[in-house]
Amino acid sequence: MNKFFRKYFEFAAGTTPLIVTFIGVVVMMLLVFPALPVNGELIDLKLQYTLADIQVAMLQYGAEGRAVYALASPTVDTLFPVLYVTFFAGLIYRFRPAERLWVMAFIPVFAGLWDLCENAQITAMLLQFPDISASQVGVASFFTTVKHILSAVYELTAVVFLLMFLVRRLKKGFV
Repeated sequence: MNKFFRKYFEFAAGTTPLIVTFIGVVVMMLLVFPALPVNGELIDLKLQYTLADIQVAMLQYGAEGRAVYALASPTVDTLFPVLYVTFFAGLIYRFRPAERLWVMAFIPVFAGLWDLCENAQITAMLLQFPDISASQVGVASFFTTVKHILSAVYELTAVVFLLMFLVRRLKKGFV
């Protein structure tokens, strides 16, 4: 298993995969998700929510919006984690300041798996509406909140590693 992930991280850290996945992430965020005709803010984008919040969102989406979202969540929103996991795992792996820190590339992998679980929760709520419970919403909201926390962690890790790399490069240039 360790060997598999090392190969995956080495692949993801390549220039071409980094460029392709970066473009994919940007296209999804700027073009695909905003174009979904759901008639409201995607649940995934909220930091947390209650049953009342979900009921309002579901009514705002309408039957057609809920159907589109229920289709997009397990399809389009499954491709998105593949893209951002590969991009951030590759970035972290490529710019890690020490060899032993390669394991930090697992953070976006874990976040992506968590995101898929969140998608399953959201899809279930979309398909079961109006028969959703506060406990079901609580579980889904927990998955969403943790996803956002994990996203902040891997994004910060990538930025810190990239900055450390740039500082080392600048120091070499001045020595």
